[in-house]
Amino acid sequence: MVPDDTTSPDAEVGSSNDFLAPGDDAPADLSDVLVYGLVGGIAGSVLSFVPLATVLGGAVAGYLCGGRSSDALKTGAVAGVVMTLPFAALVFFLLFFLGVAGAPAEFGVIALLVVGLAAAYTLGSGIVGGYLGYYLRGRL
Repeated sequence: MVPDDTTSPDAEVGSSNDFLAPGDDAPADLSDVLVYGLVGGIAGSVLSFVPLATVLGGAVAGYLCGGRSSDALKTGAVAGVVMTLPFAALVFFLLFFLGVAGAPAEFGVIALLVVGLAAAYTLGSGIVGGYLGYYLRGRL
């Protein structure tokens, strides 16, 4: 008789691991976290016209990464950082040209505050999306 690798003798019926694919409970490698975070960040940036695209980008990253919930949170954070980069680059590019044109310093301080708040929103929603993707991977 060949042993079945998909179930373990000590697994309880109805446990939360019933929905996970084999190997999903193993920690993800750092390279997986970075690659899937990059993929999720690009997906979120491409879907930026959709409401809550930052959550969708994090969810894509968390779903693809697998591993443990902490890995999904890290992957969502990487996706959030990747989604923040185009916005921050655009704002700093515009600030450079406005600074050359002689804009007041207060404008730069307000712009930095806006970039900081937008980065916190994007990073936070990417982390939430990463956990949501992890949860959906276990259920679908």
